[in-house]
Amino acid sequence: MASFFLPIGYVGASIAVLCAIVAAVALARGAAGLAGGAVGCWIVGAVLSLTAGFAGLWWLVGIACAALVAALVLGPLARAVIRRLPATSEPVEVAPTTDTASITRPRSVVLKPASQR
Repeated sequence: MASFFLPIGYVGASIAVLCAIVAAVALARGAAGLAGGAVGCWIVGAVLSLTAGFAGLWWLVGIACAALVAALVLGPLARAVIRRLPATSEPVEVAPTTDTASITRPRSVVLKPASQR
């Protein structure tokens, strides 16, 4: 049974770490919806990593949990650092253009029956 559940545990821990990275980036950018979805996906990966416990490998669960804790700490810290950085570019004003299309005389439309085409 351990030989069956061990690869599932590795895949689950990998999913959990990837979702934690996505959550950290989402928190750094201020995208709360994406962060919530990533944490929801992390839960699935963490539950899958629990299956490695049948082989006695509980460190996979620890890695999954540590990844989420790191994401929840580093994401908001990165957001705070990003907000403190000065803006690198200033807005540029663009002058409106007044080019108009050439005016043409309207053409008359003549409808012909299908038999005359």
